Amino acid sequence: MMESTNTAAQRETVHPTLGVEEEFLLVDPATGTPVMNNSDVIRTAERAGLQLGSELTPCQVETATPILDSARQLRANLVAMRSTAAQAAREHGARLLAVGVPPLAASEHPITDTDRYRRIAANFRHIADEQAICGCHVHVGVPDRATAIEVCNHLRPWLPTLLAISANSPISGGLDTGYASWRSIMWSRWPSAGPPPFLTSAEHYDNVMAAMLHCGAIIDEGQIYWDVRPSVRYPTVEVRVCDVPSTVGETVVLATLVRALVMTALAAIDRGDGAPTVSEGALRTAYWRAARDGISDRLVDPGGTHTVPAEHAVELLLRHTAEALEGLDEHRMVRSSLSSLFRLGNGAVRQRRVHAAGGGVSTVVSFLADATIRTGDH
Repeated sequence: MMESTNTAAQRETVHPTLGVEEEFLLVDPATGTPVMNNSDVIRTAERAGLQLGSELTPCQVETATPILDSARQLRANLVAMRSTAAQAAREHGARLLAVGVPPLAASEHPITDTDRYRRIAANFRHIADEQAICGCHVHVGVPDRATAIEVCNHLRPWLPTLLAISANSPISGGLDTGYASWRSIMWSRWPSAGPPPFLTSAEHYDNVMAAMLHCGAIIDEGQIYWDVRPSVRYPTVEVRVCDVPSTVGETVVLATLVRALVMTALAAIDRGDGAPTVSEGALRTAYWRAARDGISDRLVDPGGTHTVPAEHAVELLLRHTAEALEGLDEHRMVRSSLSSLFRLGNGAVRQRRVHAAGGGVSTVVSFLADATIRTGDH
């Protein structure tokens, strides 16, 4: 479980802890089609000392870091976990890909054989069949559930910018979809996915959840798939908006930005500053623009009123979190990494570059497999 800081005074000297969950695809090395053997890979990884989780479809596995205190610790954990998981996949004839959607669709759509996943499949039908999509979830420690809900309100306007930075799923069915994050478009089909409502209290959260349960929009609290939410299992805020990044370095930058956003929100709450009330409609518009263009064009500004160049939107995020990033001693690292990201491209840009150069999906798969275990930033 994630640790938490309990008072404003503590937050001045103790930074909130963080943890990261990354979802990965298992694909055939030759064809790039999903391989439905996660149970074998999970057993092999466990023998190597890595506990992998399963997902709704058997072509996915998930890693989860322990509770961490620094970006340096996070990087070391991600490198080790990705390497071990990739080796376990190779031992069973698969490649591990950090990518938002399969570059080629599966010919079959089995569901991981657990009671909960069977219930989800029965309730949501074809939506569940096409759920081989992979995200990155960042947990940051908070004092309590009520504070977590306030923090979620403060983070809502920044979710589209985080999505744009992480976009890593332009290729689906062997074709360029025209979207930097096709995962985000597929994910939006779930009735509980996307930006959360502006929540006024823990009671408000409970009432919304009860209504969703009553209507069948979720089968349990764990199915509240909002892109920022109070964690069901831990005393954390969980940010779930991002595609799984192609490289360790990109995940480290995103997790550090999320941590800084939570720290900035906690400081605002301590001052008594209310969160901006951006409407769900405005947020969905901003989501669509971020999913389509990633960092390659314009994004909707955090106020949800007009578009700005993507670099300007990211600069606004850096300014908003500057004090927290300086407190973490990570401002220089984050700014340098984001500058490189705009110069070299994020996962979506680089996938498109490889795809456009020819060679078919196999070249994209090879690129992604190499990037997944790369120890550098890009």
